Amino acid sequence: MTKNAAEAKKIIGENSMEITEAIAVLKKASFEKFDTTFSASLDLNLDVRKAEQQMRGSIVLPHGTGKTVKVLAIVDGAYADAAKTAGAEMVEGISFLAKIENDGKFDFDIIVTTPNMMPELSKYGKMLGTKGLMPNPKLGSVSEDIKQAVTNAKSGQAEIRNDKDGNIGVSIGKKSFHDDQLLKNFHAILDTLEKEKGNLTLKGDLIKNTFITSSMGVSYKVKLGKAI
Repeated sequence: MTKNAAEAKKIIGENSMEITEAIAVLKKASFEKFDTTFSASLDLNLDVRKAEQQMRGSIVLPHGTGKTVKVLAIVDGAYADAAKTAGAEMVEGISFLAKIENDGKFDFDIIVTTPNMMPELSKYGKMLGTKGLMPNPKLGSVSEDIKQAVTNAKSGQAEIRNDKDGNIGVSIGKKSFHDDQLLKNFHAILDTLEKEKGNLTLKGDLIKNTFITSSMGVSYKVKLGKAI
């Protein structure tokens, strides 16, 4: 165990805390020499073998993620002007994806598009899927309201998607965020999960365990105020 990790363990201890205290303690226990990302990790009561118990969606965090996001809008016609107005760094037609396929340069973080572009765009599904860049209506990256899609992507939209073990990891911001900003982002995630629970064929609580952690730090167990 490194000196920093040992010190962090002393600060954090083994018992769970309320989220307000956990955020304050985690800040003291984060020794990274950069503005580290704080994340919430949630162990969910999902049977991932069942299609109806897959969770995938998105949330626009009240205070964003702290990450600068470069948006590529694959659009045509009037949608192109709307995407530019909303601040998309790159606005291109479908032929741009062939260029990416040839040169292998992915100089962007997210693709947004409109439903009419999806038939052609889906031809590049394998290439985009391996990079986690395939647009999806559930994630808000396929929309008729392209202006809103770009705005959401740039203002702190985070993906909520369970892994093969039924866990979800979501950024709640940066260490430099005020405690209240991290707290509001955290509760926004819980509120979203509580709403999504109604769409699942689930018995019992959705959330089994909740942790917060920094990019390279230890995880800390959070005591929730109510069962979800």
